[in-house]
Amino acid sequence: MHSRDTRSLSFTKHHGAGNDFLVVLDPSDEIGFEEREIRALCDRHLGVGADGVIRVGRGRCGAELSMDLRNADGSPAEMSGNGIRCLAQAAVDAGLVVPPAFTVETAAGLRTVEYRPGEDPGTGWASVDMGAARVGPEETSSLWDGPLRHVDLGNPHLVALGADPADVDLAGLGPRFQESVQGGVNVEFIAVGARRDELVLRVWERGVGETLACGTGSVAAAAAASAWGLVGDTVRVHNPGGTLEVLLGAPSEPARLAGPVRKVADVVVDRASLA
Repeated sequence: MHSRDTRSLSFTKHHGAGNDFLVVLDPSDEIGFEEREIRALCDRHLGVGADGVIRVGRGRCGAELSMDLRNADGSPAEMSGNGIRCLAQAAVDAGLVVPPAFTVETAAGLRTVEYRPGEDPGTGWASVDMGAARVGPEETSSLWDGPLRHVDLGNPHLVALGADPADVDLAGLGPRFQESVQGGVNVEFIAVGARRDELVLRVWERGVGETLACGTGSVAAAAAASAWGLVGDTVRVHNPGGTLEVLLGAPSEPARLAGPVRKVADVVVDRASLA
C-alpha cells in the first residue's frame, strides 16, 4: 500500500466465525499504511485489535472492487476467505456495490462474492469463489505423527491430519511448521468430525498466529481431506470461532466458501496515535 497521511482514519470492524478484520474504504486509492501502523492497529491490548487490515480500493482488472490485505504483523497477504467476506459486508453497507453478487480483484486473482444481509442488524451471509485448490502429494515430517499435504489456494497451506486438534501444541508446532517453508505457510491441524463430511480445525496463520477461523484454511483442509478420501464435495469445517461451509468442485474448478459475517463496530483512529 502506498502512503498518504491523513489526520484521522475511519474503519469498520467485522468478523467471519471470529476471524476479525478492520476494513477501510478507499475508492479513490488515496490511503496507504506502513507496517508499524498495521501492527499498532491490530494490537489487541494497545490498539483496536484485529487479525488483519483490509483496504477496499477501486476496481481493477475488470473487477468492481479491489482488496489490499495486510496481516496483523504488517506483512501483505494474497487472500483471505473470511476477510473478503467481511469486505463484502462493508462495501454493501456503504453502497459501493449492490448485492447479490460482485467481483473483487485480489493478489490471488479475481474473486466473485455473493452477499445477502441478515435479518438482525449487523449480520449477513457471504460466499466467495476461492479459486481452484491445488493439492500436493501426501508427505511426512519428523514434527508430526500423521500425514501432511501442501495446498495452494493462491496462498500457501500445510494441512496436518491427526486426532483432536484441541490437544495440539499449536503455539509450539505452528511456528516450526511455518518456518519450514520459505516465505512461511499457513498451518491447519484437522481431524474428522463427529458426522460425515465434517472436519474440526485449528489454524496457525502466517503473519498472525492462532486465529479463531481461517477461510482459505478451511478450504485447504477440505481439499486435503477429500484427497485422503475422508469427505465428499460439501464439507462443514468447525473452526474454534464458528462453522464454515466449503463446496469443492472438480480438481481444476474453483471451490466455494460460505458462512456468516457480522459487523462489530465503527472505528475512528487518530493517525498520530499509530506513530
